[in-house]
Amino acid sequence: MIPKLTPEQSLPACVLAFRDALVAAGFSGDIETSYAARLAVATDNSVYQALPQAVLLPKTLSDLQTITTLGQSPAFSGLKFSPRGGGTGTNGQALTEHLVVDVSRHLRQILEFNPEERWVRVEAGVIKDQLNAFLKPHGFFFAPDLSTSNRATIGGMVSTDASGQGSLVYGKTSDHVLALKSVLVDGTVLDTAPMPRAEAETLAAEPNRIGAIYRQVLQSTLDYREQIQTKFPRLNRFLTGYDLEHVWNEQLTEFDLGRVITGAEGSLGFVVEAKLNITPIAPYKCLINVKYDSFESALRNAPFLVAARATSVETVDSKVLDLARNDIIWHQVKSYIEDVPGKTMFGLNMVEYNAENEADMQDKVQTLELRLQQAVANGESGIIGYQLTYDLNGISQIYAMRKKAVGLLGNAKGTQKPVPFTEDTAVPPENLADFIMEFRALLDSHQLTYGMFGHVDAGVLHVRPALDMTDPAQEVLLRQVSDQVVALTAKYGGLMWGEHGKGYRSEYGPAFFGETLFNELRKIKAAFDPDNRMNPGKICTPWQSNDELVSVDGVKRGYFDRQIPVTVRQSFDSAANCNGNGLCFNYEENSPMCPSSKITKDRQHSPKGRAGLMREWLRLMSKQGVDVLAQEQQLLECGTGIGNLWQKARNSWRKQRGEQDFSHEVMAAMEGCLACKACAGQCPIKVDVPSFRSRFLQLYHSRYLRPLKDYVVAGIEQSAPKLAKFPRLVNGGLNLAPTKFLLEKTVGYVDSPLLSVPTLAQQLDGQFAFDLVKLQAMSEAERQQVVLLVQDPFTSFYEAELVADALALLQKLGFKPQLLPFLPNGKPQHVKGFLREFAKTAATAAQFLNQLSVLNVPLLGLDASLVLVYRDEYVKALGQKRGDFSVQLFHEWLVQQALPAVQQSGDGQVPFKLFAHCTEKTALPTTEKNWQQIYHAFGVKLDVVAVGCCGMAGTYGHEVQNQANSRALYDLSWQQHVQQSNVSRMLVTGFSCRSQVKRYEGSKPLHPLQQLLRLLS
Repeated sequence: MIPKLTPEQSLPACVLAFRDALVAAGFSGDIETSYAARLAVATDNSVYQALPQAVLLPKTLSDLQTITTLGQSPAFSGLKFSPRGGGTGTNGQALTEHLVVDVSRHLRQILEFNPEERWVRVEAGVIKDQLNAFLKPHGFFFAPDLSTSNRATIGGMVSTDASGQGSLVYGKTSDHVLALKSVLVDGTVLDTAPMPRAEAETLAAEPNRIGAIYRQVLQSTLDYREQIQTKFPRLNRFLTGYDLEHVWNEQLTEFDLGRVITGAEGSLGFVVEAKLNITPIAPYKCLINVKYDSFESALRNAPFLVAARATSVETVDSKVLDLARNDIIWHQVKSYIEDVPGKTMFGLNMVEYNAENEADMQDKVQTLELRLQQAVANGESGIIGYQLTYDLNGISQIYAMRKKAVGLLGNAKGTQKPVPFTEDTAVPPENLADFIMEFRALLDSHQLTYGMFGHVDAGVLHVRPALDMTDPAQEVLLRQVSDQVVALTAKYGGLMWGEHGKGYRSEYGPAFFGETLFNELRKIKAAFDPDNRMNPGKICTPWQSNDELVSVDGVKRGYFDRQIPVTVRQSFDSAANCNGNGLCFNYEENSPMCPSSKITKDRQHSPKGRAGLMREWLRLMSKQGVDVLAQEQQLLECGTGIGNLWQKARNSWRKQRGEQDFSHEVMAAMEGCLACKACAGQCPIKVDVPSFRSRFLQLYHSRYLRPLKDYVVAGIEQSAPKLAKFPRLVNGGLNLAPTKFLLEKTVGYVDSPLLSVPTLAQQLDGQFAFDLVKLQAMSEAERQQVVLLVQDPFTSFYEAELVADALALLQKLGFKPQLLPFLPNGKPQHVKGFLREFAKTAATAAQFLNQLSVLNVPLLGLDASLVLVYRDEYVKALGQKRGDFSVQLFHEWLVQQALPAVQQSGDGQVPFKLFAHCTEKTALPTTEKNWQQIYHAFGVKLDVVAVGCCGMAGTYGHEVQNQANSRALYDLSWQQHVQQSNVSRMLVTGFSCRSQVKRYEGSKPLHPLQQLLRLLS
């Protein structure tokens, strides 16, 4: 039995008092002080970890003022604050041991849009891709393009002065900020925008906080103007953090204080709103993928490509390409980056052209193409080939692959993982190749592996050396390499931080600014934040204070991870390997990635959040002396035993009485998971929450009683065959109001699905019966026409017509289908953490299916969520005992068969619309394409509809506690597409999805194979 776990750090009394005072003062946002909520924001995409005292999530500008003004009272003068947006920083910019103020959950409104004047005003929590989705129908976009654009907030972009692809043309975030609204540490609201010099000087004369700020910034930037212009490198990626140069225009007639705030990493105040200029979307695009024999060749050829008037030039090395080839993303891009016959591609430059005028673009493209043809023919510049594409979707997918590079590098094998700490150096582009060659030699001297990608047009390359941060010696090496890279960057006239800000690298600031200018930064900090309460330790400390800057030697996640035994980390590698890249915070409504995170906007309810909670749970268990793996083994062999029942009942009673146990917080996060496994396919690190969730549930319930609904769900495969003997009686009972009330109040279950009437046995009436003896007696030629259909509980007992239609379709196509006897698959047991029972179920099913596999007859299944269990969970539970049987999904097999074309006319020419199941299309990325190929073979057009989660996810949508989230998920992604479609032409692959549509729309769409049967009929 697992022990009760108590977090090691209790909250200071002043933090609890501040929480209560905020509520009393009318704070309308969320205040989170639980250990789990704090852990969820204790990491970002860096190597560091800092546990905050609380998380404040304001809803309004007034909430931010309440936080800051209340913080001025003497009782709370020791509290410090760090703003946080998407949490995608690579250098710990938003990490703190103080109070996190997170704007990403609520401050997500697009406030004002002016297409005529080309600007938009937004709240700080608006996500970059959210903004561009809003602007796209109007023909505009917000230009700075980040690899984290689907989860990075505008506030975070402003705070780090973010930039990315195409920065030579589109610049940095600061180039697009027209005005900012910020809240200072004393509650003062500061509005900044470009203004005449005289107006700035007038404001500087005011006897208040704003006047003091203007006076100091005017003095620092005017008195040291010449030194500023001499010191800062002439780079596209100019020095971030208190941009002393660009507060003035070249003539010194216009002043913009906002340029100091942009890039300040929240160390001067809270950015709450931003007015941004927007850029027209160029209607014409072309991407040329240039392939090289080495990465060095790609780097040295980059200046030529920039000179060819390209909009942007991005690069990736062979390591990134190889990792992409093993990821779901490769299925979308491989046709655009084909291998060159007889050559090996070790580098790739992606050259983009876009233009308002097609002729202008074609002139540039054709000029470059001619030069590339000559280079390939003559073997020049290491160019071995190139590919052109004008397909906008293809271009988008290629850039999605490039954006995913950060996460893909983290999926490297072994204990050493590429980590960010030297990843955004910027040097003049003409120095880049020499700089990188010396950089590589430096890393090679330490026997480090690494991957590289970046923006060669701007001289910025992302280099991530692979280190094992649980090894103290490698932590020391991180410091050594950091110091060496700082010196190397200075040697080539560059910057240590060309894109990702300073954060824990702030200690290097004085070396790049010089003592005199760095002191001016400190004076500006003192004017804004004299007591060092805003993101303390980042960028600089206030003038004449003794406070220290954060350091690259700060506490790292590896310090905590190494407290977990190696064998446990290896066993729970899916949680241990999460590198915090945050792709699971994906904003896109039609992305299947983590529905619970999307709908709750709660970091705990994301793969990253759950992985972090799991790691901490394992660490605390290890510190208690608990051998988690031994506990698991005992539970698998013996179960919890009837003798523990009284003890579990007593523990559960204490839980209801409010007894604290960190396990409850972990449990709450795990219960919110839909077990859809989209994370396992979409996450570049392959964080598989359902797998470690099931293990946690098993361990948790060795101490606490299970709810009745768990037994109901886990036993569905055993109960459904029995209930199906009396379907009308069962359905009648389920439709009674008292039964519904009882199920809701005692089991926590609503909208129970009804059994099929007539049943599958009644519909088939003996047809397609499985006969093993006859099958074994057949010749090999005869068996080539036989197909065996594997049953699952959902379709066989609740959607029997689909099974009957599948058998009829196979027969129509000339095959001899047989229906295997129903045998439990075990997925419901696995989802609810009954792993001992699941192992027994899996062993029985595997033994039966292995007996059939020797006959070389196709085994087909209809429901993806169950079929995929055979391939994944069976392997983990049974190991080699699983055997080598293979169950294919219907479409996987059908797409390989010779199919008859069916001539369609009239209505038949109207495309059908395919809605694919999340689990299916993330685990099997060719699913939608396969169905399109099948329908094309039948002479019918099938359009894919991009949707996320429908909100049902097996039994998730039936549980009382999930009703609001289930409906919200359906409304978020499916509702508009369903209501825009004729249900008769909707084809939906998932049982859960079809059930959810019927639940909310009143009619149930068909499975794609059912429509094929109707076409043949």
